[in-house]
Amino acid sequence: MYGSLDVSTSGMIAQRTRMEVVASNIAHANTLENDQGEYDPYLRRAAMFSPKPGGNGVEVSEIHIDETALRTEYRKGHPFADEEGYLQVPDIDTTFEWVNGLQASRAYEANIVAAETTKNMMAQALRLLA
Repeated sequence: MYGSLDVSTSGMIAQRTRMEVVASNIAHANTLENDQGEYDPYLRRAAMFSPKPGGNGVEVSEIHIDETALRTEYRKGHPFADEEGYLQVPDIDTTFEWVNGLQASRAYEANIVAAETTKNMMAQALRLLA
């Protein structure tokens, strides 16, 4: 039965990481510069899950950076624009990110319910043995 708790716990940890990645994407949807002030548009990230070794739960195997998550935008006069007035900006759809965050939140809540149910089942089993 403790394996069930491990599955729920790993799910909560993975979904929390997913929510952090979503929050980062939303926060950087308009970021064009890196920490040194150089032109370096933010690229969308996604948490990638994989089964844990032994099959008890999931883990975040990587934070994937989408190298194609840029779109061209016309901003004549912008310091980073090319001679024609175009620059590459992050292609982050905040609506999609909000929905992704809601899905992660619901999955996190489902793992909490599963862990609570497992805990209650364990308590009932212990009462039967006593």
